[in-house]
Amino acid sequence: MVLCAFTLMCVGFGCVYTFAAFFKAIEAEFGASRGHIALVFALCALVYFSLGAPAGMLADRVGPRRVACAGVVAMAAGLAAASQANSLVFLYAVYSIGVGVGVGLTYVPSVGALQPWFGANRAFATGIAVSGIGAGNILFPPLAAWLIEAMGWRHAYLVLAALALVAAGVAALVIDNDPDGRRRAGGGATNEPLPGMTIAEAARTREFRVLYFTLIFGAGCTFVPMVHLGPYAMDAGYGATEAVALVSFIGLGSMAGRFGAGGVADRVGRIPALAGTYVGLGLMFVLWWTTREYWVLAAFALVFGACYGAFVAIFPAITMDLFGPRQVSGIMGTLYTAAGIGTLAGPTLAGAAFDATGSYSVPILASAVAEFAAAAGVVSLARRMRRARHA
Repeated sequence: MVLCAFTLMCVGFGCVYTFAAFFKAIEAEFGASRGHIALVFALCALVYFSLGAPAGMLADRVGPRRVACAGVVAMAAGLAAASQANSLVFLYAVYSIGVGVGVGLTYVPSVGALQPWFGANRAFATGIAVSGIGAGNILFPPLAAWLIEAMGWRHAYLVLAALALVAAGVAALVIDNDPDGRRRAGGGATNEPLPGMTIAEAARTREFRVLYFTLIFGAGCTFVPMVHLGPYAMDAGYGATEAVALVSFIGLGSMAGRFGAGGVADRVGRIPALAGTYVGLGLMFVLWWTTREYWVLAAFALVFGACYGAFVAIFPAITMDLFGPRQVSGIMGTLYTAAGIGTLAGPTLAGAAFDATGSYSVPILASAVAEFAAAAGVVSLARRMRRARHA
């Protein structure tokens, strides 16, 4: 199950994060502003985060296998259609929606499917699975850059579509959330409910509200480097290969963070660990703001990726801890709609700020402030939980 979830996230997010490799080709093809180009990625992220809740609820009802299979088909169709784009609006329609639907129908159901299989080491197991996102971030942008150089950006999208259909399709056919045989083959739910809260019950809690608003600030800004670090490096005089490598460095750090953070969080406390990831992300934005040196940008990408990976590994386990397994996929997906809102704003506003000022300084500093604000929100939640335990 961990391998299946790993594969689905590696392929899905790997295809999404190739957007940094396609950025300059799309800019040259359509002559669009960076704000409008970044909106292609931002809309895609909004779609897959917004679909988290309905995809999670559907997976809770019919099982993750059917939902993930539908997602793989949508992802491959969106990538294939993107190869035929004749305008940026067409990319909004096929890439942003198609790939967004694909990732939305595979991400939350596959992460949610893992939670019932593990107890004490849940965050560690989740961290291994979601390290697939980091693996995709390492492997797919250089692959896309090579494909673009060898055959052009349109044929590169066709190759990615075929890869998604085959590799992710196999994983989707195997994924399951039923370690105890409580559900019928094919995914139907039994009449015996799992313990924990429903989505409606969770949404009425203070914990849910705090996590939701910190995700808007924290997760949205996390995607700014995914889109703009490559163009930033090329503006500084580095080549396309070096610029794309920085995005892969984020993936390399992300894998390390996902593997390492889950076990640490299981021991020191998952909510304090989440606050630490937000602080680390904020500090890395400050470092990015100070430099154009490549080795410093590479160090930024590695540590930023580690903090981002830690966040992704810890958050699903926190959701399970706070709200239980009853509708964990649906609750997780509902929370991720906040990340969709933030991601729509973050990369798009960063591109618009560059178009207006010719510099990324303002959005980088604003992202740092947002990450620190998210950390403060999580700290307040941890303090409230400690007071409640003492009482």
